[in-house]
Amino acid sequence: MNKWAYVLRLLREIGGFAVHHKAWWIVPIVIILLVLSAVIILGQTAAPFIYTLW
Repeated sequence: MNKWAYVLRLLREIGGFAVHHKAWWIVPIVIILLVLSAVIILGQTAAPFIYTLW
């Protein structure tokens, strides 16, 4: 299995937990963490190109 399959499996398990236990407060936390991690990863890859513009 590749890395993305594990990530999708983890998200599916978190979603199943939230539905089963009616813990809907978990969903916004997971979404915020995913968005922040994407911003950090994309920010690190764009940084070298920003420095070359000066």
